[in-house]
Amino acid sequence: MPRALISVSDKRGAPELARGLIELGWEIISTGGTAKALTQEGVAVTPVEAITGFPEMMDGRLKTLHPAVHGGLLARRDSPEHMLALRAQGFAPIDLVAVNLYPFREAIASPRVKFEDAIEQIDIGGPAMLRSAAKNHAAVLVVVDPTDYGRILQALRSGTVPDELRRELAAKVFAHTSAYDSAIAAYLSAPDKDSLPRFLGFALDRIQTLRYGENPYQRAALYAVPGEKRGVSDLVQHHGKELSFNNLMDIEGAANAVAAWTNEPACAIIKHTTPCGIALGPTAEVAFRRALATDPLSAFGGVIALNTLVDAAVARAIGDLFVEVIVAPRYHDEALTLLKQRKNLRIVEFPLDPGLPALDVKRIRGGFLVQDRFVYSPDNSGWKVAGSSSPTEDQWRDLLFAWPAVASVKSNAILIARNEAAIGIGAGQMSRVDASFLAVHKARAAGHDTSGAVLASDAFFPFPDGVEEAARAGIRAIIQPGGSVRDGEVIAAADQAGIAMVLTGRRQFRH
Repeated sequence: MPRALISVSDKRGAPELARGLIELGWEIISTGGTAKALTQEGVAVTPVEAITGFPEMMDGRLKTLHPAVHGGLLARRDSPEHMLALRAQGFAPIDLVAVNLYPFREAIASPRVKFEDAIEQIDIGGPAMLRSAAKNHAAVLVVVDPTDYGRILQALRSGTVPDELRRELAAKVFAHTSAYDSAIAAYLSAPDKDSLPRFLGFALDRIQTLRYGENPYQRAALYAVPGEKRGVSDLVQHHGKELSFNNLMDIEGAANAVAAWTNEPACAIIKHTTPCGIALGPTAEVAFRRALATDPLSAFGGVIALNTLVDAAVARAIGDLFVEVIVAPRYHDEALTLLKQRKNLRIVEFPLDPGLPALDVKRIRGGFLVQDRFVYSPDNSGWKVAGSSSPTEDQWRDLLFAWPAVASVKSNAILIARNEAAIGIGAGQMSRVDASFLAVHKARAAGHDTSGAVLASDAFFPFPDGVEEAARAGIRAIIQPGGSVRDGEVIAAADQAGIAMVLTGRRQFRH
């Protein structure tokens, strides 16, 4: 009779797996909490201590580290010597292992976790069993991901488990344990919450092969961090052509652009990972129309992002505008019906909140640059009005919009706003005065009057010239971090032009 050992922290699907194996004539061995959960579901199990001859010890720290378990996993079935040694000790083969590990990463994600509690979430027996089984995957099926249980049962019911499936599952095990160990190493090598870890490793799961990268001659694929929630693993495509490398980059830019607003509808239209339009509105439809009005010409072929439900009114407002992708956290059924009439439009459901704190990684030759992922901070307690003019109530409203909006624009970044909508954006320029000039030019090219508008800069003005450019356009209020050695000259230029200036003390570069 073949035997399976099931010992799981995540018990999703475990009873169904066990029942399916029993129907095929298997014996189920299990440990501790898993054995209890399976028994409560009416599944007959053999406790692991009946196999090892020893009870669980040390509060469960020691239960499967025994030759009866690892001999049953590691014995080569094609080796008479191995099989003879196994039987001489009264042991028998174990033919399937379903194990997932203590939730270490989930535990340390809590800011309140104590060090001693985190240490108790380091799994020892689980990784050992997984590695033993994966090494001997030619004879032992090993499954670490509950979503693979159905594939395992289907293969066993067919009578043949392909070698390709065995190898794929074994590779997944080593990737999983590698990521698990990397999380532990990172935690232990960060002496305090304010430091980055001394050791950092990544094990990524390829979830989609892409046709090509940024250009047709570059290979590309989409990888996900196993177990990371509110990210690309949660992306759902409802309709349209396959997502491309550039589509996915723009989707990430779109998610970042609207994530700052949680209590009112926001819309951004993304081209080459930066907004060409961004606005708020009382409804999603109004927010979209305002974002489109920022720069209708550049919106052609863009990615539309909304931070709220896409309803039929939004779908009708989009009309026949050529759009590559629409991304939102949810869609009304009627809106999906309308949008799906467009054959090639990609309709994507994607979490648009920033999710858990995480690291942002950029590849450079021979290494990586690692930083905390940028998350917009709504805290304005440190803001101060510089100079002799103070913003009006309407200007304050627009400054409070413009500051998070400019954070999503590539540096050097300037954004001009009125009525909680961008009317001109200068992105990715080599000098800040050029970014100011471009924002004014784009606004006027789209038919917007810049007189009386407000302006946001993602970093300080190194010279007064950027403020002087804004003054010539009739800008009446500016928000910027401050911190330049020439802040006095910059503020003086604003005063001379009658421009109110707010300093936030916080830079928002985006390279």
